[in-house]
Parts: sequence; C-alpha cells; structure tokens
Amino acid sequence: PRDRFLLAARDSALLRRFGVPAPSFEGFLRPETYLFAHGVTAETVLIELAKTFQDDWDPAWDQSAAAQGLDRLAVVTLASLVEGEAQVDEDRPLVAAVYRTRLRIGMPLQADPTVQYAIQIATGARKSRLFDRDYQFPSPFNTYLRSGLPPGPVGAPSRKSIQAVLAPAQVPYLYFVAGPGGKHVFSRTYGE
Repeated sequence: PRDRFLLAARDSALLRRFGVPAPSFEGFLRPETYLFAHGVTAETVLIELAKTFQDDWDPAWDQSAAAQGLDRLAVVTLASLVEGEAQVDEDRPLVAAVYRTRLRIGMPLQADPTVQYAIQIATGARKSRLFDRDYQFPSPFNTYLRSGLPPGPVGAPSRKSIQAVLAPAQVPYLYFVAGPGGKHVFSRTYGE
C-alpha cells in the first residue's frame, strides 16, 4: 500500500543503511521495471529500488561533485530538476548549466519542477500546466519564492541528468523556455 511505502521511504534506519543524506528516499530510488511476488512488503520493494540506485551510482561522481563543491544531495537534487525540465537528452547539459550558473550568481533557480512538486505534495495531484498564480504557491520547494536549492530532490533523476549536473555545458545562458518538439530555447537575457 502507498502509505506503507511512503512510511518505509522515511525510515531512518533504512536511510542510514543506504547512506541517503536526506529525510526520505525521494530521488534516491531508481525507476525501473521490477518484478515482485504478490504480497511483498513495502520495505522489500523500497530496498530493491534503493539497491538498484546504489549499484548504479558511479563512485567517480562523488569525487567530481566534491571537486566542484557539491555533495551527493546537491547533485541528486539538481539532477532531479534537470530530469523534470529536459525532455530531450541534448538539453540536459544546457539546463544544468543554467541552474548551476543561477546558483553561482545567487539568482533564484525558478525551476518549474519545484513548483509542480510542491503543489503535488500539498494537494496529491499534479497539474498539467502551471499558471502565474501557481508560482506564488507557498512551499520551501518553490524556487520562485526561495533562493538556492530546494530542501531535496523533486523526483528520480536519470544517469544522464546526474552526468549533466556534473559536466554542464560551457554556455553563457541564464534563461530557457520550452520550444517545439520538447526542445528548449536558451538565451542570455530574459528579453531574448
């Protein structure tokens, strides 16, 4: 049941066992196709997803992150934003570059996936489209209202999104907007 899975995802003993530097497994579970016997416990499911994430984690990522002043939680959190934003793989390093630059200069991330997540956590439903009023939704996850990283991941990042965060494109962009075919259009200024 959903409630048991969510409870297991916040189990402090399991979090310590897997070295998750966050209050829940959000972002630290690998989405994949799994086969389980009927009646399996929520804890068993969670452990399998966590093991798959852990086995898929490249130890070199920790070294790369540390060299860039990031820890695993920051990498996974940023990668979850990239995952939520980029629909095509070639956009991932560009989206990551924009977010990394915004963090470096103290600009709010203004990441739509954080607003989507905040609304979904509060209401239980995901909005298909955000409107101007949604960007004022009060939450520590809303990066339109709060600077810096949100308190944790807002979804499960792929390997490609993690790699994009650790090796962002070298570009001067500060802005992007969804374009045709799922690709984004990137620019230096808001006016552009």
